[in-house]
Amino acid sequence: MTYKAVIFDLDGTLVNSLEDIADSMNLVLKTLDMKVHNLEDYKYFIGNGIRNLVSRALPEQSREETFITECFDLMMKEYRERCLEKTRPYEGIPELLDELTRRKLKLCVLSNKVDELTQKVVSALLANWKFEVVLGPREDIPRKPDPTGAFYISKQLNIPQAEIIYLGDSGVDMQTAATAKMYAVGALWGYRRREELSQNGAQSLINHPLEFLELL
Repeated sequence: MTYKAVIFDLDGTLVNSLEDIADSMNLVLKTLDMKVHNLEDYKYFIGNGIRNLVSRALPEQSREETFITECFDLMMKEYRERCLEKTRPYEGIPELLDELTRRKLKLCVLSNKVDELTQKVVSALLANWKFEVVLGPREDIPRKPDPTGAFYISKQLNIPQAEIIYLGDSGVDMQTAATAKMYAVGALWGYRRREELSQNGAQSLINHPLEFLELL
């Protein structure tokens, strides 16, 4: 198969945003006199959108929908201010994007980070490369693993799903790729374990971004 495009997840795949996310949520928890969490915990809170992360970070007895909404609003306020403080591309990502660009593959981003912040992070940290489509959840695009965003990108590129590789670091990403009938590649430098990726449909697993080139 000749692949013509790559869809990347953002957090845990292109950029390491864990500290900025953890710092923002922990500040909210401190303000509410609640227990904060370490970075390892946030690896498992992240992945299904910030609202779900907020719910997971709260004590079980506090997960009432109205309160989750209040905390989500507080989290978003904090995260908007610091989403670029410590977040950086992973080692090897700039070189990978350079080589994919040289080979004329189309590059896209499909994230579960809200669309506004997905656009902000990509514009600030990945401005040296051309991404044909950058997409986070919005009214017409549900969060992954719903494949709507993946189908939308395929249509925008006018490239069949079977000719697109999807690279992500979570089971949600692998489910999205499988449902969309794209080639699912698991990024082991991200936030989740090998077992989760394999169990959710990863067709290949790679330890470093430049290993991706061996799949082409």
